[in-house]
Amino acid sequence: MKLLSSKHQGLIGVDICATSVKLVDISRQQGVFHLKSYGIERLTPGIVVDKLIVDTEAVGDAISSLVRRNRVTSSEAVTAVSGSSVITKIIDMDAGLNDAEREAQIRLDADQYIPYPLDEVNLDFEVLGPSIVDDTMVQVLLAASRSEKVDQRVDALAFGGLKTKVMDIESHAIERAFKLMVDDLPNMPELIALVDIGHNQTTLYIAKGHNFIYSREQLFGGLQLTEAIQDRYGLSFEEATANKHERMLPEDYYPEVLTPFMENMVQQITRSLQFYFSSSQHSRIDHIVLAGGSSSIPGLAGMIQQKLSIGVTVANPFINMTISPYIDSEQLAIDAPSLMAACGLALRSFN
Repeated sequence: MKLLSSKHQGLIGVDICATSVKLVDISRQQGVFHLKSYGIERLTPGIVVDKLIVDTEAVGDAISSLVRRNRVTSSEAVTAVSGSSVITKIIDMDAGLNDAEREAQIRLDADQYIPYPLDEVNLDFEVLGPSIVDDTMVQVLLAASRSEKVDQRVDALAFGGLKTKVMDIESHAIERAFKLMVDDLPNMPELIALVDIGHNQTTLYIAKGHNFIYSREQLFGGLQLTEAIQDRYGLSFEEATANKHERMLPEDYYPEVLTPFMENMVQQITRSLQFYFSSSQHSRIDHIVLAGGSSSIPGLAGMIQQKLSIGVTVANPFINMTISPYIDSEQLAIDAPSLMAACGLALRSFN
């Protein structure tokens, strides 16, 4: 299973994370992307922990449920590895090498780039273009992931009735979805911060135009809000999660629990941005895009915009797509920020 494989037609995007499995099915009609269907299946705590699938069959059951519910006709899919489970590195190589020679050279020099034995990793590469330091060289993107992490995902999709045709990298999928919406951001911003608020991790991506140039992970996310709800109201984790999603909490929830969480989130974003500014020539960004499940919390975008005096948009990678009439557009607007990776994965059909 390669990490940077060439395109395949009709692939279903499947994003497996700590709290859910997300599925996106996209087609292209007369040059325009069309969202045929999507679904989100919640996972009980402990099934996926720190990007590691603990219960492969349970994830497979969730995938199978999504496939049935969304009447998916394709049996081929693309999913992703992410974060610390994947290593990417750009190296310069002789432009005259063919793919077989390039692969042989990479394997020969692999111990310079990969801290694991070669028989324990899935390795892939892609030529990006000319080297910036030598006209006789090309830039090559090298990607490697522990085979265990790849195999877990392949097995989970197989349990769900899908064949994994492409194993992608999560950040690449998010970047692919981001490119669909960047031209619709107000005032044509040049430097953009995409803040992906996940379950227990928030990732800051800095984009210059359409391309990511920086990323940084921080251990803070929606889990902190769920735990605050637990503590405040004496609920189990499952009850707190359900009440958070259904927005069925007491009147003091907003001032006593949600507002402090949002203020903390603003501090985390500010800290991540300052870290970026200190390591680059930039001292300001032009716009912030919020993604991830917690980004659709009512009032969060407004608070960030007010506190940081920067325009904020909540991500919607489907903004320029036609939408199936069977999809609830109001629900899609709520779910869209959390579907960036799944959308980007589904787009692999058209690369």
